Amino acid sequence: MLKHLHMTVAAISILLFTFRFALTLVNSEKLTLKWLKITPHIVDTLLLGLGIALSIKLALNPAEQLWLAEKLFAVLAYIFTGYYTLKLARNRTMQIIGFLGAIGWVMLIVRIAISKETVFLAGL
Repeated sequence: MLKHLHMTVAAISILLFTFRFALTLVNSEKLTLKWLKITPHIVDTLLLGLGIALSIKLALNPAEQLWLAEKLFAVLAYIFTGYYTLKLARNRTMQIIGFLGAIGWVMLIVRIAISKETVFLAGL
């Protein structure tokens, strides 16, 4: 059940990011709505907590399970590219490139979560 809740919250997080990206592209005033500023932080904190709980429950250590270390790195890269997309990118082209990069990291995270295999750290 914990795994399914984690996946559901991850989907909600990605949907919120995509929605905020779409609002950013059209310079919507809705981006100033309080719920839209707070909810993503609550959802992402819950997502992180569920991930930690799953790791503890399954006795997974990123130092021993390299796929988990790689997934954590990809999550950090997703957070950075998402922040870049929504806050730092100065024009639409860079926002779109940032969004595509963030979605690319999401795809890698999903691939690693499903396969439990490393992509970049395979040679270590």
